[in-house]
Amino acid sequence: MRSLSFPIRRHELYELIDSGEGADVEFKRQFSSPEKIAREIIAFANTRGGYILFGVDDDGTVVGVRSEKSELEEIEHAAQFMIEPPADIVAENVHAGRGLDIVLVRVPESRNKPHYLVVYDASGRRAKEQTATGYVRYEDKSVLASKEMMQVMRGARAEAEPLTLTIGYNERALFDYLERYGRITLDEFADLVNISRRRASKILVALVRADTILIHAFEKTEFYTLR
Repeated sequence: MRSLSFPIRRHELYELIDSGEGADVEFKRQFSSPEKIAREIIAFANTRGGYILFGVDDDGTVVGVRSEKSELEEIEHAAQFMIEPPADIVAENVHAGRGLDIVLVRVPESRNKPHYLVVYDASGRRAKEQTATGYVRYEDKSVLASKEMMQVMRGARAEAEPLTLTIGYNERALFDYLERYGRITLDEFADLVNISRRRASKILVALVRADTILIHAFEKTEFYTLR
């Protein structure tokens, strides 16, 4: 996440816009729904942080927001009540010139990953049973995080249980494959050593936690490489 002054200066704002959407920048022409905004915040918090600019079209055209006060309130609501654990963000109204205002949301990389989306039922009550659905940032998109990615983030917490790692046949076969081909997916690893997807997942998560291999977010599925 690139570093900007606070409050942001106008020339920094336009430099950010000119750089286009990417791993740490997302443009929103207008506020869509609290759930969609929560997903974007989650993705940045679960990855390396970033900025969401409301009032900017996909091509970088500044169109401004209609009511910065109401949008700021909606964004704060999404961060506090639609994300578990709540995400720390900073939202500010920025004058972009020509009578137009932009709402800039700064989402730092979280120290309390993973964050996931809170689901509400039709009556507006928080659903009692819900899947821990998280998101991560991949290039200029916020994509669904796999179970393995979520487990890796949980394992990185300070309170996580100590890791015990044993290197056996499966792990050595994985290292040999990665040295030869460079990358592997969960399904490819399970097929390679003829084990269940669940067992393969545990091995990969443990090796990522041990800082032996890396997990990479991808648009539809993660893949793994040697560190």
